[in-house]
Amino acid sequence: MSYYNSNHITITNSYGLPLKTTPTIYIGYDSREHEAVRVLQYTINRHSSPQHIHTRTLNLHNLRRSGLYRRAPHIDSTCWSETNTNQHMKDSFDGRPFSTDFSFSRFLVPMLNNYEGYALFMDCDMYFRTNPYELFRDAIKPSQKDYAVWVVKHHDQPNEETKMYGCPQTSYQKKNWSSFILWNCGHPAHHNLTVDDVNTKPGSWLHSFSWLEPSQIGSLDESWNFLDNHSNEKIIPKNVHFTTGGPWFPGWHPKRQVDQNYSFEWQKIYEQLLDSENTDTLLYTTQS
Repeated sequence: MSYYNSNHITITNSYGLPLKTTPTIYIGYDSREHEAVRVLQYTINRHSSPQHIHTRTLNLHNLRRSGLYRRAPHIDSTCWSETNTNQHMKDSFDGRPFSTDFSFSRFLVPMLNNYEGYALFMDCDMYFRTNPYELFRDAIKPSQKDYAVWVVKHHDQPNEETKMYGCPQTSYQKKNWSSFILWNCGHPAHHNLTVDDVNTKPGSWLHSFSWLEPSQIGSLDESWNFLDNHSNEKIIPKNVHFTTGGPWFPGWHPKRQVDQNYSFEWQKIYEQLLDSENTDTLLYTTQS
């Protein structure tokens, strides 16, 4: 059983005992999108106040040091070359191309969260427009206890042949479902997902949630993962996802006017972030 108050969520741990927890959001980290990560963290903190949410980045260097992540690209592929777009990172296990450092590490979240409580994984190319605490509050309702994950069940099959960095655009079942995953980390079905699975199973197996029964995958409203160039323009997003690039990429242009509006909004938030950092620096210098 789980329950919620304004400051924390109480869960039942693996020993059957109540435990107060703070929700955690795991952000897929890629150094090429560092500014996007910063904006996402800023919107999490701004909208979740006065509640507190932990944020952690899935830093591949540290995950390798810990031994949790062992996947590697083929020796004959390049590290997302910006000059030679004919070569791309290909996974050494399934031979398929992948475009970000967090393509597979997102599936370590139940382990990183100690198979307890609730956690959210997000691609870094997003930003919140509302309080993400709503997700955790709704997930612990008794009517939701049978779900192992919740996702927005998009029906998205992009027409483009390439995506960011010129990487090949791939189509697969449940496209973009895994870009925003609310995990019920203590669900027993996740015992069927091991560290070895994350490191050896094909990407298609992982991104299709193949260790779960369809009935164990809950649905989120599309406003929680609004896709640029795809989601209905009438939807009022709670979370915007720039799947075609993003305003932090030089030369990127949105496909629709509504996406342009959200691009301007992101840029305004970025300016607010920089202003807040400058203010903090000034206060620290003055007090010193």
